[in-house]
Amino acid sequence: MVGELIEFLPGVPAEQCLTALRAAPGNELESGKFLSPQSSSALAVNCFGWFLDRPNHLPPLPGLGGIWPPISIRLEAEMRFPWPGGKHPWLDAAIETRDVLAGVESKRFEPFRDKKVAKFAKTYDRPVWDGGMASYREMLDRLREKPKLYRYLDAAQLVKHALGLATQSRRQNKRAVLVYLFAEPHALDGRPISPTHHDAHRDEIADFSDTVGDSEVEFHAASYGEWLETWPADCAEHALAVQGRYLSRD
Repeated sequence: MVGELIEFLPGVPAEQCLTALRAAPGNELESGKFLSPQSSSALAVNCFGWFLDRPNHLPPLPGLGGIWPPISIRLEAEMRFPWPGGKHPWLDAAIETRDVLAGVESKRFEPFRDKKVAKFAKTYDRPVWDGGMASYREMLDRLREKPKLYRYLDAAQLVKHALGLATQSRRQNKRAVLVYLFAEPHALDGRPISPTHHDAHRDEIADFSDTVGDSEVEFHAASYGEWLETWPADCAEHALAVQGRYLSRD
């Protein structure tokens, strides 16, 4: 079985991670994508999986230092829209504190792998999100008008995640936060990735953040490198393991 071929980082509970991956719609395991040297899912699962049994040890995510520690962590978390059918967004991780629901979208090579073309079904026009999500609606409209507005940032995916987070956080009466964590690989398929591409990616993140900045779903972003540098001593060994396997060779 594919799961038997996976070597998780030390301290990561394999069965819990495999259960989460099997429940998600991405087919990461059976397709073999999880075993790919470029797997973004493997980075997220191994990074956050170490904290599944000790959520209070997870270092604060970008922008959330004042509302820590978490009480639970889930991998491959679905955030359902306020209707039963159709597709609903899945985030790489969901972290809950007493008052906050935070969703994590993790990227590794994806920003530099293909061109982004935003698409939204007509279902997103349903009047189910009030004025608190107006800035995300503004972003949605911008992307519909210019589907190739961003070259590196999958802004359409982030908008859908935010709408799902808004729905779920309202159900739980919690504050919603969307966190974008990204790697900054040096090369893709043997071809160097210029620092100018990383700068352009960051510029797009900043533009997105400025647009949605006053929303009820807060948006924060950081590179994995920046976040790992903030980890305390009791997590340092795991930080080095994540860095060594998934980031230093990118």
